[in-house]
Amino acid sequence: MSSAVVVNGLVFTQGITARGSGEDVASQTRKCLEKLDKILKAAGSDRSAVLKVTIWLKTMDDFDAMNEIYDSWVSKDHLPVRACVEARLAHPSLLVEIQAEACGC
Repeated sequence: MSSAVVVNGLVFTQGITARGSGEDVASQTRKCLEKLDKILKAAGSDRSAVLKVTIWLKTMDDFDAMNEIYDSWVSKDHLPVRACVEARLAHPSLLVEIQAEACGC
């Protein structure tokens, strides 16, 4: 599986998790976003070029804690569109999964 695919100047990332961390949603969100930064950089992009973010939460009860970390990560000069939904994730220890699409400029 690819961590990202670049097509016609757009970067599409995989769903990013903090698998194996066993931490709370804030810590998992932080780890996911750190991984996202690395994936975007490797694809020739960065967080300021993110167009769309999809976030899956194990429970919407974790929304505020996740959102606090996300808000501190996202560029205030360029706010991407975002969807956030509650979902059954691939492993019981996972509390959040994040996927992004960005311009590869």
